[in-house]
Amino acid sequence: MRIRHRTPEDLDACVEALATVHAADRYPVNWPDDPGGWLTPDDLAMAWIAAEGGAVLGHVGLTSDAEITRLFVAPAARGRRLARLLLDAVRAAVHTPLKLEVSSEGAAAIALYERSGWRRVGSSRAEWLNAAGEPALLHHYEMTS
Repeated sequence: MRIRHRTPEDLDACVEALATVHAADRYPVNWPDDPGGWLTPDDLAMAWIAAEGGAVLGHVGLTSDAEITRLFVAPAARGRRLARLLLDAVRAAVHTPLKLEVSSEGAAAIALYERSGWRRVGSSRAEWLNAAGEPALLHHYEMTS
């Protein structure tokens, strides 16, 4: 398994991995009309993947304002610390404070962030709806070097 920068050629495999995550965890809550576009928002500065044997096992993006985005690990690859390795790749590449937001429904993600030293700095309601059909409660985290 290797962590590396995502290339345009990786996008189809990223969408395939994302589909398995969506089926297992409903992330993203609403499947996008253009999942490749969802993985490549306008403010995306960089993205990394965990890859093995031509398959994408995990993904993370970083926006131009230093926010972690689109972090996921395929269900079949969980338990291998891939999310932490992907976050470490971002931290190694960027030497500025990082931020992220996570839905309160993401208990495993919240536990990972807090174990990894991320600090919750606030919460707010999202414009999109959670699985219960209510505005999602988002927790905001920061990580300093």
